[in-house]
Amino acid sequence: MQKNSAASPNLVLENFIGGKFVSCQQHIDSYDPSTGEVYCKVPDSGKEEVDTAVAAAKNAFPEWSSRSPQQRADVLNKLADLIEADMEEFVQAESRDQGKTIIFARTVDIPRAAYNFRFFASSVLHHTNDCSHMDHTGCLNYTVRCPVGVAGLISPWNLPLYLLTWKIAPAIATGNTVVAKPSEMTSVTAWMLCKLMQRAGVPPGVVNIVFGTGPKAGDALVGHPDVPLISFTGSTKTAQRITERSAPFCKKLSLELGGKNPAIIFADADLDKCIETTVRSSFSNQGEICLCTSRIYVERSIYAQFLEKFVAAAKKWKTGAPSDPSNHNGALISKEHLEKVRSFVTLAKSEGGVIHCGEGVDRLDLPERNKSGFFMPATVITGISDTSDIMQEEIFGPVTCISPFDTEEEAVSRGNGVRYGLAATVWSRDVGRVHRVAQRLQAGLVWTNCWLVRDLNLPFGGMKNSGVGREGGKDSYHFFTEVKSITIKH
Repeated sequence: MQKNSAASPNLVLENFIGGKFVSCQQHIDSYDPSTGEVYCKVPDSGKEEVDTAVAAAKNAFPEWSSRSPQQRADVLNKLADLIEADMEEFVQAESRDQGKTIIFARTVDIPRAAYNFRFFASSVLHHTNDCSHMDHTGCLNYTVRCPVGVAGLISPWNLPLYLLTWKIAPAIATGNTVVAKPSEMTSVTAWMLCKLMQRAGVPPGVVNIVFGTGPKAGDALVGHPDVPLISFTGSTKTAQRITERSAPFCKKLSLELGGKNPAIIFADADLDKCIETTVRSSFSNQGEICLCTSRIYVERSIYAQFLEKFVAAAKKWKTGAPSDPSNHNGALISKEHLEKVRSFVTLAKSEGGVIHCGEGVDRLDLPERNKSGFFMPATVITGISDTSDIMQEEIFGPVTCISPFDTEEEAVSRGNGVRYGLAATVWSRDVGRVHRVAQRLQAGLVWTNCWLVRDLNLPFGGMKNSGVGREGGKDSYHFFTEVKSITIKH
């Protein structure tokens, strides 16, 4: 791979279709969020490019799907090797493209992207099918699972390569071919991944990546009659459009959407560990993770103590140049997103909320080259009603709200009082209570006394408006295959 390819000025990306890079007539500007400057041109693809990519994927499907799981696993492991060999280049590119810190890209995003390929390379070898013998009829029943065909994969801008590979890996491990559309705001690492395909032994057409916007490229992919399956991670609003667009075709859908995740902190919690983890769960990756904590409910007897310690810890959560290893947060993704997040803080003030630290309270001391970047400090708010948009809508930034509660019943009820149901955290030393509360919270994932500990074998996904379906070891295997029941009379 060409050195510093992701750092050269005005990088121009190309689509990857049928094993070749294909230039595009129109482009979209992509910004470096830490400087606010355009540094990259991303293809503005539409129906024509998507049609070509789907045709290439369809053409590659018979040969790829006929390979053994082990043969496909060998290719996935080779992809993981190649990502790891170019680790630092991917890290630098992801940080520059997304605004996240170098440290976060180095410790979270890129290692997980490589691990996604390794995990599914292994897990695809260990699934078993169902079988039943009906003696009285002389029949043997068994199931087989077949790949679905061309998978349409649409990934978001917050964890670009991490979530793109979370979709590509199980899709191709199970024998499908793919057309993927990363976010137009963070396309560089996907383009770099394309450069590894041939060396990894991925046949032309098995993985195609078409860059562009949701309304153009995404819409063409979702509405394509030869794409029977869509896996999407992003906003609930976009998912509604995808559902409508794909309905005439009866497509399989996996939709991983927004969250408005509560933390419920009881008086017997280990406060030091709880505060350290909850600051991280509120502000990691600039708060741009669907699993971030944005509503913190604290038992009233420890509320004042918790608030004082939490605000002190939030003030130490440093925001600044992504390249500085002492910073915890980098820049938000775009000017528009920064303005949207700030508007929630303005709303909080107008509703009588107290801003304890962060936006409008603490001034950021940024290096000269980052003064026009999209930065916002970790912000803590109290005094907001549960019915406010601030407590109901996903902000997706470094903003969290803290509120006291009196009883377990109240905490659960308020925790469940939003239209989302992705994740929740519970802090208590009472074993009975954590089991009880975890059972009652309407969330696809509940962490107790920890956050973001993930076993990729287990289901990932949300309830209510946080999504449809689950992904993970067995769930991804089921989603990316069709099951067939076969009965043999003997």
